[in-house]
Amino acid sequence: MKKLIAVLCALTLVFSCTACTSKTSKPADSGIPETTTATQKIDVDLTLLSSTMIYSEVSNMVANPNEYIGKTVKMNGNFSTDENNFYYFCVIADATACCSQGLEFILKGNPSFPDAYPEIGSEITVTGRFESYNEGTEVYYHLVDAVLDA
Repeated sequence: MKKLIAVLCALTLVFSCTACTSKTSKPADSGIPETTTATQKIDVDLTLLSSTMIYSEVSNMVANPNEYIGKTVKMNGNFSTDENNFYYFCVIADATACCSQGLEFILKGNPSFPDAYPEIGSEITVTGRFESYNEGTEVYYHLVDAVLDA
């Protein structure tokens, strides 16, 4: 029950301000640059966008998740976790800092908290593959096999 409450609180944070913007973009025509790292191709690089565009793109990821399944996403924001440290998030504020959007992520190898994680509230850059998962009858989305950039 506590895990369900934590997930609902986290999703409330993620969905709380999706109405702040009425326009969203699609990854195929958004002009979001594709970049590569030494180890992987980045399909959606949110680190190169303005805060308004980042917020819009993350809103689109939440509203139209099937367009992003399997794509590698790179984003930066602030590290957050739920009260039980079961879920880990990269949270982004919009340009006016009135609304927040975030994505859950699971670090590659699923290391234990807090050893492999940054301090809560610190700025992070995370890269991972966008995938769905089920908990009970609900479908959620997160970045898997994620890595934190130094």
